[in-house]
Amino acid sequence: MVKIKKNIILKNASNYSILLDLSYKITKIKKPVVVFAHGFKGFKDWGHFPLIMQQFVQEDFAFLKFNFSHNGGTFENPIDFPDLEAFGNNNLSKEVEDLNTVVDAIFEQGIFPDEEVDKNNIYVIGHSRGGGVALLTTQINKKIKKIATWAAVCDFEQRLPTNLEQWKNDGVIYIENTRTKQQMPMYYQFVEDLLVNKNLLSIKNAVKKITIPQLIIHGTNDTTVSTDEAQQLNLWNPHSKMYLIEGAEHTFGGKHPFYLENLPKHTLELLEITMDFLKNKNKYNKIH
Repeated sequence: MVKIKKNIILKNASNYSILLDLSYKITKIKKPVVVFAHGFKGFKDWGHFPLIMQQFVQEDFAFLKFNFSHNGGTFENPIDFPDLEAFGNNNLSKEVEDLNTVVDAIFEQGIFPDEEVDKNNIYVIGHSRGGGVALLTTQINKKIKKIATWAAVCDFEQRLPTNLEQWKNDGVIYIENTRTKQQMPMYYQFVEDLLVNKNLLSIKNAVKKITIPQLIIHGTNDTTVSTDEAQQLNLWNPHSKMYLIEGAEHTFGGKHPFYLENLPKHTLELLEITMDFLKNKNKYNKIH
């Protein structure tokens, strides 16, 4: 029997709400826990993420996915972005705090039954910006035992727009959501947070310090985050493993809304490689 709990509210140290879903098989056998962090303009229920959760649970992992506290969703509407003010006030330090809070809660708040999860084997997966945040969180949370990133960014500062002076003067820039047509604000505090905490928010610094197993997966047709960024991540940690999925784009075939009953072929390959890594099988000779 599979247990699913949706829209659980977790408070971080700053008293902001993190909305999370979790799922596991009821077996009374301790299972590793996978924590999944979504990317920029993402949310826990985006596209094929619910089906991805099901796949992990079927393979005897406990799985947790969540909305970052300032991703723009609400308890009433965790899908899409009704709270644009929160979105505009999001920054990387807040996202690191959120992910750190979620990992700690597995240990300290009993969000999974003790008899169902192995708290000594918590694994984190991050997609895109969430991958970068996951890598940063490994610096401060030693409860994380393995990390896998999907189409992750390697440097937040280099992704800032060139017109920073204009952004500073205006106090805000707007990013269009091509699906919802919303003009999504990003206040200049995002830049200030990144520059003030430059060393702590350096993915390069974090990756160079990683001692836990690290997997980097990227699609060769990713036009959002170049495969060069995967190569950089791999270069910074000589013990990391990298896998390139031929022909895959940024979401590995996923889109929102997602109406198909079966996962796309690139997502299936993504999951097979990830689970192989998490289960210590390492049978794929394409992993470098």
